[in-house]
Amino acid sequence: MRSHRIWVTAATVVAGLTGVLLFQGVTGQPSADAGPDAKSGPVKADSRTSALKMDTDGRGASLARRDTEPFSMLGVTWTDPAARVTGTVEARTRAAGSGKWSNWLKLDGDSGLGESSAGRGGTEPAWVGPSDGVEVRVKAGGTTSSRLPAGLRLDMIDPGNGGAGSGSVSTAMEPAAVAAFAAFAAETLAPQTESASPAPDDTTSAPASPTPTATATATAEPTDVPSDPPSTSTSPPESTTPSETSSPSASASPTPTATVPTPPPSTAPRPPITSRAGWSADESISPETPEYLPGGKIKAVVVHHTAESNTYTCAEAPAVVRGVYTYHVKQLGWKDIGYNFLVDKCGTVYEGRKGGVDLPVLGAHAYGFNTETTGISVLGTYTDAAPTTAAMTSVARIAAWKLGQYGVSPTGTATLTAGAAGQNLAGQTWAQGAQRTLPAIHGHRDGYNTLCPGTAFYNQLGTIRSWASGPVTGLTVKSVTGGGVSGTTHYTKAGITVGWSASTPSALISKYELLVDGTVAATAAGSATSAKATLAAGTHKVAVRAVHQSGKTATSAAATVVAETTAPAFTTKPSLALRTGTVNTTAVPLTLSWKASDSAALKEVRLTAPVAKTYGPTVTSAAHTAKSGVATAWSMTAYDQAGNTAAASVSGTPVILQETSAVRSGTWTSRSSTSYLGGKSYSSTAKNASLTWTFTGRSAAWAVSRASTSGQAYVYVDGVKAATVDLRSSTTKYRDAIWTKTWSTSAKHTVRIVVVGTSGRPTVTTDGLVYLK
Repeated sequence: MRSHRIWVTAATVVAGLTGVLLFQGVTGQPSADAGPDAKSGPVKADSRTSALKMDTDGRGASLARRDTEPFSMLGVTWTDPAARVTGTVEARTRAAGSGKWSNWLKLDGDSGLGESSAGRGGTEPAWVGPSDGVEVRVKAGGTTSSRLPAGLRLDMIDPGNGGAGSGSVSTAMEPAAVAAFAAFAAETLAPQTESASPAPDDTTSAPASPTPTATATATAEPTDVPSDPPSTSTSPPESTTPSETSSPSASASPTPTATVPTPPPSTAPRPPITSRAGWSADESISPETPEYLPGGKIKAVVVHHTAESNTYTCAEAPAVVRGVYTYHVKQLGWKDIGYNFLVDKCGTVYEGRKGGVDLPVLGAHAYGFNTETTGISVLGTYTDAAPTTAAMTSVARIAAWKLGQYGVSPTGTATLTAGAAGQNLAGQTWAQGAQRTLPAIHGHRDGYNTLCPGTAFYNQLGTIRSWASGPVTGLTVKSVTGGGVSGTTHYTKAGITVGWSASTPSALISKYELLVDGTVAATAAGSATSAKATLAAGTHKVAVRAVHQSGKTATSAAATVVAETTAPAFTTKPSLALRTGTVNTTAVPLTLSWKASDSAALKEVRLTAPVAKTYGPTVTSAAHTAKSGVATAWSMTAYDQAGNTAAASVSGTPVILQETSAVRSGTWTSRSSTSYLGGKSYSSTAKNASLTWTFTGRSAAWAVSRASTSGQAYVYVDGVKAATVDLRSSTTKYRDAIWTKTWSTSAKHTVRIVVVGTSGRPTVTTDGLVYLK
């Protein structure tokens, strides 16, 4: 099949520049996800320099504390782009407005060799926020013979206002920017005349722009050679994409190409990206034509940090990006910003080097390996603290999208060919043309002697690979609501809501599926944390399946859920019985008893009246009190784990029979005290003296007064001796229900109390009889 390419003419682009520039890349795509910030026009940054004073021994340099025009970013640069500072570079600044001086900020001593056109070497730039004063000190490391490079100076950048969060910049492009971009468009977007005869592979391609040649010759040690020096050959690159395992020549690096490739589709979705217009890039400072990877294929992603302060706000992030852009271009002499993508701590992604975010743009970020990689840099320094989850999520999303365009697994490896001799932080060295096998997502330190992307960030690269590749990790069912749970089994009548969590960020998850017995019962978005389903009666296995954006799936451990609608039952109806304890007219002690069960799992039994109490599934009785002379209903509800219920109740009236209502025999003496029921009681020491009460009820209790001299009594029920009760007590007690008797049904009964006449302590004092009707 013939492939076709649509070309945008320079005139079209220039005409479009009279309005808001939303040019996303040379494919002519406007940035649909640039957001409101894309309405800002380009912002010119202001840069200034101050030379550092070198010590006489060449091992130190400084810039005395001084006032400056406002700036927000700084770096220290030197004349030879191939040189390095192996010692310490420190600066501190005075905050504009407050006048407070910062602590000394240590700058990363090497920004990395970006490209052969570099005019100077330098540290990584550092964002210091609005400042109007500065002080710098530099100290060489190594042996006493080590000297600092010549031409040390402080570079200060004011990135200007504009971009996200400001809205203060005119939407009209400056004439210089229009002219620069027109030149870029004329060279890059030249019309393509399709050949009448297809090429052997039945595809057409744009004519290649002249191959750039080296503009400088490296003179330093092999580790200081500019990265990926271009070949001096004028031959166009091969038309086919070389495999990762091929063995290119060790004597020459692949030649970058200005030919605009066709953007391949990706296996992963494209994340939102703020365009260069969105962060108000001043295109006039980098009018060069974009170059593309010579093989047309990204084999790996190199992860960086910008080694700046982490104190910037997310509203300031576009200005930080402009500062990095200005530093790379104006201060170091690079063609454009070095990184392909930048990410702030809130997870916003910014288009870096121009040429099209969906294309394999040649960056200047990874010494010796630019021609086969794309670079992602997170704004900030991450030596001790890892980036935010939002930032790491965006890195994973970009990496998955870019590698997905070329069939590279984020958890795989890539065989890269070194464009120059080099050394990494681990001390490994290699020659130009050597092949190195590195993770498809790796840190800058793996291919260059730098701390980048910071140890804490580097230690998180395994997590980023996992997030980018899939499947979803840490997927766990957290809850099943709609009923109860007993042990590990959940119960419901029918409807359930299943909640879950995962360690993979939701932005990398396409969807969730709720599985019931292996079948999809509900589908939810990747940002969801719960879903609902209705179950048929029976026992089910419920799980959650997460679909990663790569298509890979992960399934949680299954939960057992029983759906049932059978109500529980009171196998023993609630009943009341008097119990021992202190009797009051407002609080007669009694026991409420019941027994409930369920065909699946009983959850609890609730007493709803006359008071509210909840009892566990194995509890069958509880102590309560009731007011004498008042009929009271005791209402209960049994609940099973599914939420089915059953109700039952019982009523009872406690009645106090005073001692005066008894039939007496023998000698009894009346006693008065507020401690007695009704204020009075009967006492006897006469053997066989008795009191008899007759009543109709289902439970009875004899109330007495007790002391250390109290004696014994016989209790007869319906003419039959039922018990011998000893009233003796080490402590004095009144209104004590000392003996009780309960029957299964209410009936007429007689209770008779007979004094035993116990030797030495014959006294029996009775306070009445209580019965329950």
